[in-house]
Amino acid sequence: MFVVSGPATVVLLVIVSPLIETLIMAAILELLLRFLPPVAAIVLSAIGWGIAHSMVAPAWGLVIWWPFLIFSTLYVTWSKRSIWMAVAIVFAVHALQNFGPALLLLRS
Repeated sequence: MFVVSGPATVVLLVIVSPLIETLIMAAILELLLRFLPPVAAIVLSAIGWGIAHSMVAPAWGLVIWWPFLIFSTLYVTWSKRSIWMAVAIVFAVHALQNFGPALLLLRS
């Protein structure tokens, strides 16, 4: 784990992390959708992200699965129109969700 402070905190939490996580989520969902119905793929994706975030802090995983349920649903819904549109929408929603906490960390 590494420590960042100042504006780098906002950049990492609002731009870098949501972009990387969205691209990983899109790839995983595309794979899951080849073998599972959409609802199962969405739920499995959200649970997976909850588990992944639990490795950092157990309670965090219990909370984070819900936003990833929404992100996964957005991706699956919008990917029918365009995969890149789906990535852009999920990235934007994820970035906006992280913006408030990033500002709080910036102030501390």
